[in-house]
Amino acid sequence: MTKYVIGLDYGSDSARALVVNATTGEILATSVQYYPRWKQGLYCNPKANQWRQHPKDYLEVLEGTVKDALSQCPQEVAKNVVGIAFDTTGSTPAFTDETGTPLAMLPEFEDNPNAMFVLWKDHTAVKEAEEINLACAKSEINYAKYEGGIYSAEWFWAKAMHILREDSKVAQKAYSIVEYCEWLPAVLTGVNKSKDIVRSRCACGHKAMWHKEWGGLPSEDFLVSLEPKLAGFRARLFEETETADKPVGHLCKEWAERLGLNEDVVVAGGAYDCHMGAVGAGVTPHTLVRVIGTSTCDVMVASYDEIGTKCIKGICGQVDGSVIPGMVGLEAGQSSFGDVYAMFRRILEFPVREILPQTIGDKLSKEEIDNIVEKTCDKIIVKLTEEAEKIPVSESTMIATDWINGRRTPDANQLLKGTIAGFTLGSNAPQVFRALVEATAYGTKAIVDRFENEGIVIDKVIGIGGIALKSPFVMQTMCDVINKPIKVCNTDQACALGAAMFAATAAGIYEKVEDAIENMNSGFSKEYIPQPENVKAYEDIYKKYLKLGQFTEKELF
Repeated sequence: MTKYVIGLDYGSDSARALVVNATTGEILATSVQYYPRWKQGLYCNPKANQWRQHPKDYLEVLEGTVKDALSQCPQEVAKNVVGIAFDTTGSTPAFTDETGTPLAMLPEFEDNPNAMFVLWKDHTAVKEAEEINLACAKSEINYAKYEGGIYSAEWFWAKAMHILREDSKVAQKAYSIVEYCEWLPAVLTGVNKSKDIVRSRCACGHKAMWHKEWGGLPSEDFLVSLEPKLAGFRARLFEETETADKPVGHLCKEWAERLGLNEDVVVAGGAYDCHMGAVGAGVTPHTLVRVIGTSTCDVMVASYDEIGTKCIKGICGQVDGSVIPGMVGLEAGQSSFGDVYAMFRRILEFPVREILPQTIGDKLSKEEIDNIVEKTCDKIIVKLTEEAEKIPVSESTMIATDWINGRRTPDANQLLKGTIAGFTLGSNAPQVFRALVEATAYGTKAIVDRFENEGIVIDKVIGIGGIALKSPFVMQTMCDVINKPIKVCNTDQACALGAAMFAATAAGIYEKVEDAIENMNSGFSKEYIPQPENVKAYEDIYKKYLKLGQFTEKELF
């Protein structure tokens, strides 16, 4: 009897469900749905770097995507689903009551952004992150040492401190805190007490400073010294964490009925999207997996012998079992990648959206005008790419930094902003675009260099995500800049496929995650090889990027 699993990947804008053959990795069906409230821009304030998501969005797309994906399959498939697993963005925490329910699910907080999940890219807690870094430097125990040595505004404790300070009503009601990669499995298994939520090794190790060396979370005294309102949270949170290959329970009756599955379905532990994405891409030691989207997350695994007692400086974390149990997971990344290109597109869209409709006037209907505007805007990046590719590296005289959303790695600094240098009267849009593409590649090289300078060997790179599959220009530029071959994963759903692999392992189809990788991987669609003439040219330009970055960081911000 063929057995199936469901992998759920929760991204920044949408969630997708994959129904997968647990033996072969064949994808039977896919369903993608956008978060309805998020799509309307509710509860967010871009000018303040506030990005919040309502938990109801997550539940609605959970039911919608799973039912839709199953409807595309033969009827017997749903009866033979044995496991389900989630990956989500992170750090994306929310305050809960004693039942483990996010406060935004309660009537009195349903429209309060501070009661919702604080999305990974929310940068409202920069001040709190600075305080945590100062406290870690003074403490007898450096609680940030396994998180690259620098705590980020994108992470668990900084966000918790900020919300507690900003909203007295939330602070008064809050009992505990949950990452949403932990909350969704808890919902499906019918957990109704905060203390019974199974905590993610991936989330807590990388973002909440959990480590066995100091007995779990930072001490109560340390947390209270940061913010008195954190008093009591440590005791109400958790002591232990679990890797995502272990089951957290089975589907409760309510959700089995809502999803059209049986109650025997095993629910696996949750983890962050890029960590499960690395598994979906077939990560092995000495391989850097780049999950390339609006931002990037770079993930590696290393043996205990290779890591030894090293603490890799300036990355986002090193956590035992966060990717593959039995190995140390390493995380880095760029705070913006595809968002860099999207920013430039929005700039160029201004006359199309604001002037063109008025110029056309009454000649066309509003629907016809809107159609022209959208088609034009959709072609901007395509045309820029065509023209930028024609510019020889030797004529690429503009240089940009990739920090338009701050810098994640190496050495997190969310206060940084992007810069572009080298404008002349002859500068044009394709030249600027090429400079931005090169900037994202230079940011990649900075990460590669940091790993290698810290003694971590990188033999090959795997790219996953839409940009990896759809933009040869971006990928070849990156390949030439880092001077390493890059393989592109054969599916644009590597994160959801990775979640399916964890589901299959938790359900007992495989003894360990590595076995699931061997049997369920999608293979590769393309490999990029460094072009020697470009490699040499970029070596010199990269030095200028570093100088521009030093000036930007020291003199401007």
